Amino acid sequence: MEPRLELDDYRDVSRVGVDPDKMSRLLSAQTEACVMWTTTQHWPVGVMHRFVWAQDRFWITCASHRKRITAWQRRPQGAVSVSSEGTYLGGDINVVAKTLVTVHDAAERRDLAEWFYPALARRQRRDDPDGQVEFLRRMDTPGRSIVELVPVQWITYDGNRLEAALTSRPYDPSTAKPSRNLLLRPDEEC
Repeated sequence: MEPRLELDDYRDVSRVGVDPDKMSRLLSAQTEACVMWTTTQHWPVGVMHRFVWAQDRFWITCASHRKRITAWQRRPQGAVSVSSEGTYLGGDINVVAKTLVTVHDAAERRDLAEWFYPALARRQRRDDPDGQVEFLRRMDTPGRSIVELVPVQWITYDGNRLEAALTSRPYDPSTAKPSRNLLLRPDEEC
């Protein structure tokens, strides 16, 4: 247990970040993140992407004709936001990485494709070897990019740490908050 942190309200949550061990567990457990770029009009935009966290960076793939590919080639600043929702860590944990982005042509970088595609398939079809084979077949196609997003700054938030501080309890990193999202359709809640 770490020393107690005391807070009275939600105004300053800068001291309730995610510790490195919990961040590592989050990036291993979560398979989906919001990946962001900026448009030519300077608007931030993001989409949900399946990712692999390896070599201290995020890896994703998409078709090379996507606008995000052109955007990152022109403006290599991006961001990635990962939430703990839907993982064994429970809700209320978030990490955001400001990133520098490199776009790789998958046809030219077969070394990356041969490592990354199977890694992504294993994350998406954990206990289904046949599903991994089919996933690879559908993904390893012409006209794909592999995108490397290297964190340059982290912004993190651990709602469990905040809750402990607000209630004057010691922080326990193993605490998992239940999700606040609907887990059943409204007509099934009864």
